[in-house]
Amino acid sequence: MKEKRIRGVAASPGIAIGPVYRYEPVPIHVEAETCQDVSAELARLEAALVEARQELRLLAEQASKSVGSKEAAIFSAHELFLQDPELLQQVQQRIRQRQSAAFAWQEGFQYYIQQLGAIQDEYLQARVLDLEDVAQRVLRHLTGQSEQSLQPSAPAIIVARELTPSALMRCPREAILALCTAQGGPTSHVAILARALGVPAVVGLGEEDLAALRSGQVVIVDGEQGLIVVEPKEHELLIYQQRRRLLQEQALQAEQSRLLPACTSDGRCYPVRANIQAPEEVTEARACGAEGIGLLRTEFLFLDRSQAPSEEEQLAVYRAIIEATQPAPVVFRTFDIGGDKPAPYLSLPREPNPFLGVRGVRLGLKQPELLRTQLRALLRAGAGRELRILFPMVSSFEEIEALHQLTQAVREELRQQGQPLAERLELGVMIEVPAAALLTEAFAEIVDFFSLGTNDLTQYTLAADRTNEGTASLADPFHPAVLRLLQLTIEAAHRRQRRVEICGELAAEPLAIPLLLGLGIDELSMVPRAIPRCKQVIRRWTQSEARQVALQALQMRTAAEVRSYVRACSTDELAARADDGREA
Repeated sequence: MKEKRIRGVAASPGIAIGPVYRYEPVPIHVEAETCQDVSAELARLEAALVEARQELRLLAEQASKSVGSKEAAIFSAHELFLQDPELLQQVQQRIRQRQSAAFAWQEGFQYYIQQLGAIQDEYLQARVLDLEDVAQRVLRHLTGQSEQSLQPSAPAIIVARELTPSALMRCPREAILALCTAQGGPTSHVAILARALGVPAVVGLGEEDLAALRSGQVVIVDGEQGLIVVEPKEHELLIYQQRRRLLQEQALQAEQSRLLPACTSDGRCYPVRANIQAPEEVTEARACGAEGIGLLRTEFLFLDRSQAPSEEEQLAVYRAIIEATQPAPVVFRTFDIGGDKPAPYLSLPREPNPFLGVRGVRLGLKQPELLRTQLRALLRAGAGRELRILFPMVSSFEEIEALHQLTQAVREELRQQGQPLAERLELGVMIEVPAAALLTEAFAEIVDFFSLGTNDLTQYTLAADRTNEGTASLADPFHPAVLRLLQLTIEAAHRRQRRVEICGELAAEPLAIPLLLGLGIDELSMVPRAIPRCKQVIRRWTQSEARQVALQALQMRTAAEVRSYVRACSTDELAARADDGREA
C-alpha cells in the first residue's frame, strides 16, 4: 500500500508507532415513548441521576490519582450538568406530559446540545462533547444498557470520530500508544487528558481522513506536528524510531538539569516561568524547574459555578498561591471570561462570534464591580510583597486608561480602609490582537510590562482558527507577519524600558527559542511540562547566534521558509528533526 500522510491539529506532543484500533461506539437512541405512571418515571429519572453522579465521582477519584486534580475537575464539571435546574425542570416537565423518562431525558439534553453546536467556537464545541457524554451516561442507566468500553487487546493507536473523557479514563494507560480523532481541538478535554497522560494526540482530522484509517494498519503519529503517516515505508519507520530515541534521550537530559538556570552559552540568563490555571499546579511547576508563575489564569475561580466568587474567597486562594511560590513572582491575569468562556450567573447574551465579543477586560469594564472585587482581593493578597497584574484582551488606549484608573481607585479605597496592600504593583497588558501590538509604545506610558499571547495573536493576525481542520495549517506562529508584530512590540517596549515576556504556546516550541531570544524577549512562560526542554534549548545558543537567526527570519515571506531556515541553522538537532514532519 502506498504511504499516506494525514494532517490534523497537534494536541499532545510525542511520537508513537503501532497498529490502529478503531473505537466506534454506537450511541443510544430512544424512540418516542409514552408513560402511564408519571411518579414512577420521575423516580426512575432520579435513580439514574444518582447512579450517574456516583460513577462520575469515582472517575474523578481515578483521574485525580492518575493525572492530577486539575484534570479530575473535568468529571466534577460533568456532575454539575446533572444538577442544572433549568435542564432538570425541562425534563421533568416532559415526563409530566407523559413522555418516558428516557425519551424526556434524551430530548431535553438534545436541546442544549443543539444550542451549543450551532455556535462555531472552540470552548463551546468542547462542551458539546461533554454534554453528549453526560447524556449517554444517564441514558445507559435508564435503558439498562452497558457501557461500550475502550479495551484494545494490545497497545494501539486509538482512532475515533470523537472520544469522551470517561472512555479515555476507563482504558488502561498501557494500552494507549496515541490518540487520533476526527473532531475536537487542542483545548478539548480529551486533548487535556492526553497531555496529562503523556500520550501523543492528533485531533481535528475530519471525516474523510478518518475513513482512511482502518484497524490493523501500522501508522506513525507525530503529536508535535499533527501528522499521521499511514503504512510508512521502512526508511520512514527507521527515521521516526531514531527520532523517538532522541526524544527520550533529550527528555532524560532535560529532566536532570531542569532546576538549573536557563542561561545561553555566552552568559545571558532568562527567567523561565510556568503557565497555570489552578492552585494545585504550583507544586508541579516548581518540580519542573519553574522560576515563578508567569501566567495564572484566574478564571478557574469564576467558571462552572452558580455565582461569582466573593472577595474573601479570592483573597484566600491568591494568598495561598503567593505563599506557595515565594520568593519567586506570580503574574495574575484578571479573569478572561465572557464570550467563549461563559459564566451562567452573568446572564450574558450568546454571541455569534465569541472570540470577537465581550470577553476579558471588555467584560470587566462593562461590569466594573466584578473586576473591582477581584482587584481588591489581589491587592490585599499581595500585602507586603510585589504584585503583578496582567489584563487580557486589551485593544485600545481608552481601555488601558480605564483599567489604570480603576486600579488606582481600588488602591486608594483600600488605603482609606486601613487594609495592608502590595508594596510594589506592576500592571501588564496581554498582546493578543494586532491593535495592541501596534499601540505598544502608547500603552507603555501607563503599564509596566507586556506579555505576548501568541495563540490569539496568530489567530487574529492571520484570520485563521487553529482549531478548525480547514484553517489550522494557516494559523502558524512562525508566519513572518506574526514575527514582525512580535519584533514591533518588543522594540517599542524596550524603547520605553518595559519588560516583555511570552506566555503563548510558541514559548514552549523548541524550534522557536532562537527566534524569541533573537527578537529580544526578556522572560518566557509556558506549561510546566515544557520547562525542562525549553531551558535545555536556551543553553545551546549564544545571543549573537539567535539575533542573526531572527534577523534573517524577519526577511522571509512564508512560515515554511522561516521553519526551514531555523531548522537548517539550529544548534539543536532534536528541535530541527522534530519539526521535519510539518511541511512534508
